Amino acid sequence: MHPLDHVIWKALTTRQAQFAERHDQACRFIPEVASLAAFLEPTARGYESLAGLVEAGKTVALSLDEPYEPRQGWKLVAAAPMPQMVHEGGLPDVSSDADHEIVELGAADISEMMALTALTKPGPFNKRTYELGTYLGIRREKKLIAMAGERLKVTGYTEVSAVCTHPDHVGHGYARVLMSEIMARIYRCGEIPFLHVRGDNVRAIELYRSLGFGQRLVSQLAILRKLES
Repeated sequence: MHPLDHVIWKALTTRQAQFAERHDQACRFIPEVASLAAFLEPTARGYESLAGLVEAGKTVALSLDEPYEPRQGWKLVAAAPMPQMVHEGGLPDVSSDADHEIVELGAADISEMMALTALTKPGPFNKRTYELGTYLGIRREKKLIAMAGERLKVTGYTEVSAVCTHPDHVGHGYARVLMSEIMARIYRCGEIPFLHVRGDNVRAIELYRSLGFGQRLVSQLAILRKLES
């Protein structure tokens, strides 16, 4: 099995186990860290195990091999094909059309990080997501206008995530600059960058391909809400 198969499960049971909650055959990140969850297999037992970790009315995000099939006790909130892309080597030369300073982001920046991700919707981002790895940002007039960081970590690989730019500041190459710096740091740790992207996000996929990422597989994103008993 490839290290990036069932990557959420592997992250939660290995390098990021300190952020995990587990019940029988299911795992999930602590809700304040991330909404991602996984189970050994998408069986009745798998979903029952997951139900033991989720409060009624709350949602979790799964990465499935096949499109979600209705399960008792769950409502599908959103679904989409989700390509997994892996960097194929060689960092590109990057530049932006404006001066910029890259800053590391942390607990003091969380309100701005939450506001930017809520506006741009790069994927699930919660108030403790920044604890999963390095997060970098660019500011203009003291306001956070772009960011990128790390999320899932498994043996030999680290995920690039939360890549986003404020709509008023797109077109300056900020995402490319931030991603390249995150990728360089991952490589310096002896690991390979990978990422996930919605299949309909054509602009993002084009950016990632230009940076040297190639599609490895397509999983199925399913955001589920647990129903009242």
